[in-house]
Amino acid sequence: MGNEVTLGDVDLASIKARSLTGTLTLISRSFLIQFIATGGLFLLTVFLSRPDIGLFIAVNSLVSILGYFSDIGLAASIVQKKTSVTVSDLRTTFTLQQILVLTLILITLGLSPFLARYYHFSGPGLWLLYSLLAGFFLASLKTIPSVILERQLRFEILASVEVIENIVFYLIAVFLAWRGFGVAAYAWAVLLRGIIGTAMLYLLSPWPIGLAVSRSSLKVLLSFGLPYQLNTLLANIKDNFLDVLLWRIIGANGVGIIGWAQSWSQKPLSFIMDNVTKVTFPGFSRLQDHPEELRHGIEKMLFFITFLIFPTVAGMAVLAPQLVRLIPRYDKWEVALLPLVLFCLNSALASISTPMTSILNAIGKVKINTYLMIMWTALTWIITPVLAIKYQYLGVAYATAIISLTSFIPVILVRRYIYFNFFQSAVKPALAALSMTGISLTITHFLPQNLFMFIVNILISGVSYLVFSYLFVGSALITDVGHLIHAFRRPKA
Repeated sequence: MGNEVTLGDVDLASIKARSLTGTLTLISRSFLIQFIATGGLFLLTVFLSRPDIGLFIAVNSLVSILGYFSDIGLAASIVQKKTSVTVSDLRTTFTLQQILVLTLILITLGLSPFLARYYHFSGPGLWLLYSLLAGFFLASLKTIPSVILERQLRFEILASVEVIENIVFYLIAVFLAWRGFGVAAYAWAVLLRGIIGTAMLYLLSPWPIGLAVSRSSLKVLLSFGLPYQLNTLLANIKDNFLDVLLWRIIGANGVGIIGWAQSWSQKPLSFIMDNVTKVTFPGFSRLQDHPEELRHGIEKMLFFITFLIFPTVAGMAVLAPQLVRLIPRYDKWEVALLPLVLFCLNSALASISTPMTSILNAIGKVKINTYLMIMWTALTWIITPVLAIKYQYLGVAYATAIISLTSFIPVILVRRYIYFNFFQSAVKPALAALSMTGISLTITHFLPQNLFMFIVNILISGVSYLVFSYLFVGSALITDVGHLIHAFRRPKA
């Protein structure tokens, strides 16, 4: 049998077409996902206490740390690889990943008594830990089928599986939380989501599964994978390891407050930015030898992301106080409103910096991202604990906002390799969003606060944003929207 795996390598025109239609497919399906996830998150924050949510966030962060050690960057190397992927590449990645995953699970199980004492949990908390470990194992099995689909730019399949997984997770979690299961609601939901998602991917993206280790494949893949994975390690140290430390500083209640604010502020990123960067990473990787096409793609990507995210996070920050007071049993989250505003600022700036780091990875400048992650990790571990000790959960939010101001550094670095129009792509949407925010704040301040006026505020703010966007961007806005609608309607390449 030949060693080559046919992954449907495509020409330049098809890459652009599949990237655009792939982005739109992901976003259209993500509308359903985010509708389910947003409703599910809201109901969970109604039925569960702040400490319950804090416990899930902390234990989930602990298990997420294991994800770094489970891959050593080989999966990303397969996506980024310029030449065709072979069976040896796939099996080498799969074999090493399973060895690492099973080793990490056994170590964690051995440490579970210590972890139970550290987090002050027993019965349901231990069951949550075990279910997350099972979900971690199932996620590792999905890596190769997912990577093959990404190489083929078949994001509609990945998006469909994600829709089903989210439906399963939130239906089970919300129902059990409503029935009083506490954190055990998360445990059952995580387990069943993993089983169903893994089975679907193997049915939709089969591959010649097997165990093997090829030295030649390993050498090629690690040349990109190790630097890439170092960045992932730093991201884990910056975020997930820090969550474990914060548990001891601000407690379950504080972690729950920060988790609520962070979760809502990151919804636009999950809905829009994550989908776009997921598509553009393999697409831009294939455009490395076409600088003009790459420049044009970067400008369109950044404008598309900021045009949608800036008004969303701005509106969320302005309207959240009114919404918290209007919803029954939701006033317990009023203490999280200031953190929400600060995390919304972070999300707005992350919608600029994260696509830039993805571009650096796509063009092979992964070492630059390593230096960026070292900087962000150092800032996070220096500033956050100090402010958390002094101001508790508010200190965490203050630190996040301060560190987010460094988000323009990746823009400067990318423009050294590919010059693009940052003002047109990001500054103009920012000006339109700021203008909209002023109108929304005025309505909130001078008009009564009730459900009707809340809806009126959303409508007026949305219309004003479109008007300001047209004034700042001009007729190019209508042209770009027309291109997107045309791409959405045409058959997929």
